[in-house]
Amino acid sequence: MDIPNENFLADILIVDDKLENIRFLSDFLSQQNYQIRKAINGQAALTAIEAIPPDLVLLDINMPILGGYEVCEALKKDPKTNSIPIIFLSAGNEVVDKVKAFQVGGVDYITKPFYLEEVLVRIQTHLKIKQLQKELESRNNQLEKTLLTLQNTQAELVQKEKLVNSSRIVAGISHEINNPLSFIVGNINPASEYSQHLIKLIQNYQQAFPDATPEIKNIIKDIDLDFVITDFTRIMKSMHRGAERIHSVIQALHIFSRLDKSGINNFDIHENIDSVLKIINHQLILKAGDHQISIIKEYTDIPNLIGYPNLFNQVLVNIFQNAIDALEMKLNTNVDSSFKPTICISTYVNDYHQVCISIKDNGIGILEENQAHIFEPFFTTKVVGKGAGLGLFTSHQVITDLHKGSLIYKNCPEGGAEFIITVPIRKYFR
Repeated sequence: MDIPNENFLADILIVDDKLENIRFLSDFLSQQNYQIRKAINGQAALTAIEAIPPDLVLLDINMPILGGYEVCEALKKDPKTNSIPIIFLSAGNEVVDKVKAFQVGGVDYITKPFYLEEVLVRIQTHLKIKQLQKELESRNNQLEKTLLTLQNTQAELVQKEKLVNSSRIVAGISHEINNPLSFIVGNINPASEYSQHLIKLIQNYQQAFPDATPEIKNIIKDIDLDFVITDFTRIMKSMHRGAERIHSVIQALHIFSRLDKSGINNFDIHENIDSVLKIINHQLILKAGDHQISIIKEYTDIPNLIGYPNLFNQVLVNIFQNAIDALEMKLNTNVDSSFKPTICISTYVNDYHQVCISIKDNGIGILEENQAHIFEPFFTTKVVGKGAGLGLFTSHQVITDLHKGSLIYKNCPEGGAEFIITVPIRKYFR
C-alpha cells in the first residue's frame, strides 16, 4: 500500500475496475505532483480509505459487486470519512445518473472519455474548497475557545466585582452597627440586674406594707403589676438574645469584610473538628431530647495544615450548623419513626496531594434550583430569623481566598447533603 508523502500536493485515490483508466489518470496526475493510490473495486477502495483516508476520491460508478454509489454512501455514513470529496467518473451522461451521484454525496461528476485538463481543474477546485473548509473549521474552533475563555474571564470579573462591592458594603454596615451594638450589649446585663433589683424592692415593699394607700392600689391594678414584673423579665431576656443574634451576624460580616490574617499556625484538623463538636455538642440533641444526632468519624492519617485555625473552625461551625438545621427540618417533616439523624465526617488526601474534609448529613438536602446560590451573600433557604445567609458565603471566602482551596456542595444519592473542603498541603504560607 502506498503511503502519502508530505512533498506531494495531495493524496488522491482512483477507484476503477478498468486498469487502463487507472493507468491513464495515474500517469497524468502523478506528473502534477499528486500522490496517487489505486483500487480496482469498491471493497478494495473502502479498505484503503479505512487504513489511510485520502484527500480526494475519483470514483467510478459502474463496478461489479460494490458500485460507486454504494461506496460513496458507506463513506458518507462514517464520521471519519464523510468529509472526503468524491468526484464520480462515469461513461453515462444521463441526468438521472448525475442527480443520483449528488444525492448520495458526490461533489462532482465527470463523463468519460476524460479531458485531462478538465479533470485537473475540477480536482484543484475541490481540494481548494476542502482546504478552505478545514481552515474555516479551525478558525471556528479557535473562536469558540476564545469565546469560552472570554465568558469565563467575564464571569470571574463579575464575581470579583460583586465580592469587592459586597465587602465594601458589609464593612460599612459592620462599622455602623458595631458601635451602637457594643453599647447595647455592654449595658443590657447591668440593665437587667438593675431591673431585678427594682422588682425585688417593689416585692419587699409589698410584703412590708401590704395595706397600700388607695392611690397606690389603683396604680397596681391599672398597670397589672404582676404581669408587668413577669413580662419585663421576659422582655429583657428577649432583648439579650436579640443582641447576641445581631452580634453573631456582625461577627460573620467582620470575617468576610476584614478576613483578619493574623494567627497563621500549623494545626491538626482532627483536633479542630473534635473541639468544634464539643462546643456545639448541646445542639446535637433535637426535639427536646427525643433524638440525638449520631456523629460518625472516618479519619485517615493526614498531614497538619498551615493556615488560620480560628477562621477554619468558624467554617466547620457553619457547615455543622447547616447540617443540624437540615436534620431538624427532616425530623419535623419525616413520618418515618426509624429515621436516625446522622452526620458523617471523613478526612483523606486525594490524588492531587490535597487534604479533603467531607461533612455529610442525611437531612433534607438542598433543592436543585438553590444549589447555584448557596455561596452567595445573604442567600438562605431557612425561615425568616433562622439564618442570615452569611455562613456559607464567609466559609467559602475563608477556604478559597485564605487557604487557596475549594468548598463544594454535592447532593447525596441516598438523600441529604455533602460539603467537601479541599485544601492544598503547604510547607509554608504566604
